[in-house]
Amino acid sequence: MTDDDLSPSGAPWRNFYGRKRGKTLRPAQKRDLARLAELAPGRVDWDENPDRVPLDLAARFPGAREIWLEIGFGGGEHLVHQARQNPQVGIIGCEPFINGVAMLLSKIRDAQVDNLAIHPGDARDLFDVLPGDALSKAFLLYPDPWPKKRHHRRRFVTQEHLGPLAACMKPGAELRVATDIADYVRQTLEEVPKAGFEWLAEGPEDWRQPWDDWLSTRYEQKAIREGRPQHYLTFRRL
Repeated sequence: MTDDDLSPSGAPWRNFYGRKRGKTLRPAQKRDLARLAELAPGRVDWDENPDRVPLDLAARFPGAREIWLEIGFGGGEHLVHQARQNPQVGIIGCEPFINGVAMLLSKIRDAQVDNLAIHPGDARDLFDVLPGDALSKAFLLYPDPWPKKRHHRRRFVTQEHLGPLAACMKPGAELRVATDIADYVRQTLEEVPKAGFEWLAEGPEDWRQPWDDWLSTRYEQKAIREGRPQHYLTFRRL
């Protein structure tokens, strides 16, 4: 890799597909973003680590028994729910859509959780600096489906994303994938095992019923209203 392959922050240049901004932020949301480091201690930000030194997760999450990751947390409902239910766990939320980050910050403030860190950017940049075998659990919940066939390579469930994710997960770690898109299920079941995971389903109820600690999100409720069936896939890192 040469200097021409790096962004000004030192990160490798990577194509990013999708939106990073939506509607104009409200004044309160702008104030929350200005207080990001205060509201989400241990913020994970690429610009703070231009040399790609592995993150010191013990320093970011003192006393945490495990580290979890949610990839693309949307509005943050599930992320804050897990943080409240598992105060002994350090959880990183990764989301490039700044409006979603702003929504999460208001939820963090209201819930008063302090075991969350935020990477407001591309998950691939985060994988560059997560230590190997760092994660005990990862969530990929209703990811962008990229429905057009020519865009399937943009989906998260490709080896470009799954390989680096697997390298950050402990043997025996759990990967949860939720989607309402049948073809996303197909690609997930084809690609995730290639990256070193096994699917844990033994029967239909194992993918038709959500996890015991599940919190339904606004996106899922919309999918249910529109009649799209839900799929809850659980994998274990080999």
